[in-house]
Amino acid sequence: MLDFLVLLIPPDLVNRQWQLATTTQIVDRGIVPLVGMALLMAGFWVDSNIGKVPRSNSLLIDLRFWTCLLASVLGVVFLLLALLHPNNVRLGSREALQQVTAEAGQAETQLEERISQEVEQRRSQLGVLLQDGDELERAIADGQIGGEQAALLQQFQSDPNSIEQYLQQQAGEFQQQAQTQIGSQREEAERRVRIDAWKSGLRISISSLLLAGGYTVIGWTGLRRLLSIRGA
Repeated sequence: MLDFLVLLIPPDLVNRQWQLATTTQIVDRGIVPLVGMALLMAGFWVDSNIGKVPRSNSLLIDLRFWTCLLASVLGVVFLLLALLHPNNVRLGSREALQQVTAEAGQAETQLEERISQEVEQRRSQLGVLLQDGDELERAIADGQIGGEQAALLQQFQSDPNSIEQYLQQQAGEFQQQAQTQIGSQREEAERRVRIDAWKSGLRISISSLLLAGGYTVIGWTGLRRLLSIRGA
């Protein structure tokens, strides 16, 4: 129980990630108090059967009563967690998907800026190379410029208008490849978000229901037994 209190401090109820993380940790550690209460009640039951536990005059000073009451309260708490957690997971998943979409859009914007800068840089480089035709011919003759690049430069020299067409074609091909990669990464990220949300929602909800059932059985069974003893 002290562990539960530590997890809740400091509370940040408006933060969905805090809610999801705290719920997950509480459910994961929920078995510890359940086992402790079960052992405590089993010890009381054994002692009562051998006559070692004196009968208290009031339930308010009977440790069994408070144990059963706490178990009943925890049963209700875990039942509420089982009902509320799937909705929190759904909302958290939606926020995560929106973030993935935003990151993909930002990557595409950065891609367009990068392509624009590279096209401008390449245009400037070609302009410098084509300014001096004699120097270009000597560089080609000396083998400083490869065959394919040399053919392109000669084409650009004879037809300057083809430079822009070439640059736009290269930029379009690179942009298409990069956008395909960004789209694949986005789809993979969205798939992971959905799978993680589904697994988390299912695991925590089932665990919460099981814990709620265990605490409720201990609490209600113990309270009913204590009340029947008092009424006897």
